[in-house]
Amino acid sequence: MATTQKLPVEWVTTENFQAYGQVIFPSQDGKAFDSEDAQLILDQGTPRFYIMRLQKRGRKFHHITRHVKCSQCLGSLAGKDWFIAVCPPENHLKEPTIGKISAFRIPGNCFIKLNVGTWHAGPYFDHDVVDFYNLELSDTNIADHFTHNFLQSHEIEFELVVNGEV
Repeated sequence: MATTQKLPVEWVTTENFQAYGQVIFPSQDGKAFDSEDAQLILDQGTPRFYIMRLQKRGRKFHHITRHVKCSQCLGSLAGKDWFIAVCPPENHLKEPTIGKISAFRIPGNCFIKLNVGTWHAGPYFDHDVVDFYNLELSDTNIADHFTHNFLQSHEIEFELVVNGEV
């Protein structure tokens, strides 16, 4: 029988997301490239930029995934907010550390760039449908997709909780 672990969600900021990647907010056109721009690693294959349509998926998960060949960028279209759970990229470990998993609410006016190796579950959202743009490699979901199943390893699942709601 699986145990459900509540995972509190906090609004993403540049500071609280640093261990997992970057938050990219709008900037003025013509601004020179700097550390506030997405620091991409896409040199292990052909980059793929596409829009994925996701249907309402709830807020529970027991799988978490990472990619060790590339960074990944995700953002919603139409200004819709969404959620993601992440765990730092400790690449010497074969599975994520449960105590280091955090969850964030991403507003619809920015996108996130996940560092190479960052474990992630999501996107999740409360809307019926959300279109997301996704930047990764063309074969990321085939050749660079490492998933851990917490039901099998620890008999737990996680539930994203916003503002203490049940």
